[in-house]
Amino acid sequence: MDKGKTYKIGVIPGDGIGPEIIREGMKVLHAAEGKCGFNFEEVWYDFGGDRYLKTGETLPDSAIDEFRKLDAIFLGAIGHPDVAPGILEKGILLKIRFDLDQYINLRPVKLYPGVWTPIKDKGPQDIDYVVVRENTEGAYCGIGGSFKKGTSNEIATQLDISTRKGVERCVRYAFQLARKRGRKKTVMCVDKANVLTFAGDLWRRTCVDVAREFDDVKLDYAFVDATCMWMVKNPEWFDVLVTNNMFGDIITDLAAMTQGGLGVAAGGNINPDGVSMFEPIHGSAPKYRGKNVICPIATIAAGSMMLDFLGEREAAECVEQAICKALGEGYIKGLEAGRMGMGTSEVGDLIARFVTEASPTTS
Repeated sequence: MDKGKTYKIGVIPGDGIGPEIIREGMKVLHAAEGKCGFNFEEVWYDFGGDRYLKTGETLPDSAIDEFRKLDAIFLGAIGHPDVAPGILEKGILLKIRFDLDQYINLRPVKLYPGVWTPIKDKGPQDIDYVVVRENTEGAYCGIGGSFKKGTSNEIATQLDISTRKGVERCVRYAFQLARKRGRKKTVMCVDKANVLTFAGDLWRRTCVDVAREFDDVKLDYAFVDATCMWMVKNPEWFDVLVTNNMFGDIITDLAAMTQGGLGVAAGGNINPDGVSMFEPIHGSAPKYRGKNVICPIATIAAGSMMLDFLGEREAAECVEQAICKALGEGYIKGLEAGRMGMGTSEVGDLIARFVTEASPTTS
């Protein structure tokens, strides 16, 4: 193999099925590595529920300092049945996103050939868009509190924070992406500006200001509830959607169902000028742990996103081609656990082989 560029990758298998799907994701990445002539230097981390239960530690600041020296992070899944909800999510996932300023949550919504969708009469040509979700502000900042907790007079507040800087950089990323995709060249701002008037006004004014820099990209608007309806009825209308943290969190799960389920839905937590993290959007599914029945395609697709982010576009295309071949030609019978017609490791083997046989068109 020719010695090309070396990328230092942090690998966090996490909880539940995380180690299994990361194993297959790395298997495919190594196939791309061998085919396209670059190298991975892997640094493995054991952060997750088991470590927390042993040590009481989620993610120390020293780990964040190490992460800053990486080129990217590849994550399996976080979530442990013996750890109270919120501890690992806030202590690991949100800490990484906030401390590394991964201000874009990028969610491609792509129906692969051969994958069933519950949306009648729609195919891969109709479901192919991207959601750009603001990732470090909104209601997830944790600003708020409780008063008179546990009484009949209890009050709880949770502030939804939007800053001009945070909104503007998210919107600009969406416009740049619409131009790069070169499809409909449309950015749709998804909000609830008819009710959430202050935040909606900030988002819409910012969109108008940024749009002046992109005379080749059209700006459109939609309320979030209408967007949910159109995701089901007319997904072909979409190109790039941009929205706040909470709305993006919700609509991307709906979008995942239209593309065949969480088994194929990948996501990236992006800092365009820093360290980004790539992961399947599904959870840790502890009941399937160690059974070799879970679908690893979302993780493999997340690996493809990571390759593209690193500038290895030929390798990313090889992985995409391999996924399309495995699904489109019927090698994989279904995406639900235990219904693939083969085990988790066999899916990884198959797609890794197809990567070595791919013929990318990217130069």
